[in-house]
Amino acid sequence: MEIDIVNKENKKVGAMDLPKGVFGTKWNPDLVHQVVTSLESSRRAPFAHTKSRGEVSGGGKKPWRQKGTGRARHGSTRSPIWVGGGVAFGPTNKRNFEKKVNKKMKVKALYSVLSKKFEEGEVLVVDTFGAEKPKTKGIADLLKALRGGETKISKTLLIAKEGWKNAVLSGRNIEKNTVTYPSGINLGNCLGTKHVIFEEKAMQEFIEKQIKKDQHE
Repeated sequence: MEIDIVNKENKKVGAMDLPKGVFGTKWNPDLVHQVVTSLESSRRAPFAHTKSRGEVSGGGKKPWRQKGTGRARHGSTRSPIWVGGGVAFGPTNKRNFEKKVNKKMKVKALYSVLSKKFEEGEVLVVDTFGAEKPKTKGIADLLKALRGGETKISKTLLIAKEGWKNAVLSGRNIEKNTVTYPSGINLGNCLGTKHVIFEEKAMQEFIEKQIKKDQHE
């Protein structure tokens, strides 16, 4: 598998071989949906919380004696049937929404999304982002050239070479644009963007990282 390498003017300056195991994976929407659902559920934090009868303060004294009053027996004013009492079967913040999927499923889902984007021409490789200094204009001009003058702005994920902080500082203020490193690529930020644009060095680092990961598994 081969992908063109372009420069800042969107002109071809070379080509790069891509591993079929990463960018040639069959599209698997069911797996992607399962992993995304798992990630979203694991991030879910339960805020709603009601107190049970054991958590409501007071109510330690029996409201009246057991027999002889003609009224129903009660042991505490904090029973759920009393006003001001605890809540029975209410929501608590101890609920766990986490759904687990194994690492191989997460990796295959990522490969599936990247392969789909590669097939549809939404994965690009640029020889360099430049960004010798943290200036937004350089990245903005690059995106404008890559979009071919399109006025409609789509969400873009830029992958800079590992540790290239100036690229992150240059691109973070651009509307609908996210900049990260190869180590920061995940299913969420790939699905949430239209185009995934790699710096040539970043693509090499990403491929090497994935090959090593696959070998260890």
